Amino acid sequence: MAVATATSTNTPILTSPHRAANSTPSANPMPPNIANVVLGNLHIKPWYPSFYPEDIIGGRRTDWLYVCQWCFRYTSEIMKFCGHCKVCPLKEETPPGDCVYEKDGYAIYQIDGEDHKLYAQNLSLFSKLFLETKSVFFDASTFLYYTLVLRASASNPHDQVVGFFSKEKMSWDNNNVACILIFPPWQRRGLGQILIAASYELGKREGRFGGPERPLSAMGMKGYLWFWSGEVARCIMGMPGKRTMGVKEISDATWILPDDVVGALKEMNVVETRKTASGNVVVSKSKVKAWVEKHGVSLVPLIDVEAFVDAEEEEEEEEEYDDD
Repeated sequence: MAVATATSTNTPILTSPHRAANSTPSANPMPPNIANVVLGNLHIKPWYPSFYPEDIIGGRRTDWLYVCQWCFRYTSEIMKFCGHCKVCPLKEETPPGDCVYEKDGYAIYQIDGEDHKLYAQNLSLFSKLFLETKSVFFDASTFLYYTLVLRASASNPHDQVVGFFSKEKMSWDNNNVACILIFPPWQRRGLGQILIAASYELGKREGRFGGPERPLSAMGMKGYLWFWSGEVARCIMGMPGKRTMGVKEISDATWILPDDVVGALKEMNVVETRKTASGNVVVSKSKVKAWVEKHGVSLVPLIDVEAFVDAEEEEEEEEEYDDD
């Protein structure tokens, strides 16, 4: 299947909008340059243009693009696509990278952009079809990618990447996410919340106290506000009845930035103004409880911290396997 090479300087990597001057959401976004995309056996209508090489997709605009569901290589020719899918090396293998989390039929793999440049580039090109507020960055080696994988089952014979998030290996702003997306066929299942929760837990383990790169798209802000609100609610509902807890304490407990904690409290509409010993603004726990019940928010954490795989554990398992 024809693809751009891993060293090509014409293949972009997704990054945050603040890297480009004209990358904020527009009232009249550019129409997609690809009318239809096929991912495996799924037909999807793109939302935005992507940066696929014109010499490979057959011009500035194309009606159909075929993308391998395992390695994300692409072509505009259906026969090449069918031939590749029969022999794709990732079809019968686990996704590239190291498994860092596994629970309830889903796994998260960490991929180093330096080690898997072509995969990272192809993943970015496909994702750009559904992301407006992302510009280009040409060096995959400075990013880590975390793919969310639906494990093989009776109804799904092969592992399937259904979304991902990326982040810079070194972020001066301590951002724990540069780009995040659940592919359209798997949206509205709460999977984005799993990825966001994982990004915070991984950031906590690295000592990276931050949040997503800004500005967020309207859809991104909606998803993050929902996550922040749920985390803040779980924190407040889990504290003793008469205990006073400030924004900083909630922030420290959840690893959510103080401004985002305040944004969540306002979104939940649980803030009251009245004079108390600790200040003039307080949060009503009864209102938090009512918000939780109204929205059906579970007080169980979104992810199981015990399901993360530490690098040391992985090395021990490999050593045991070698000994056998």
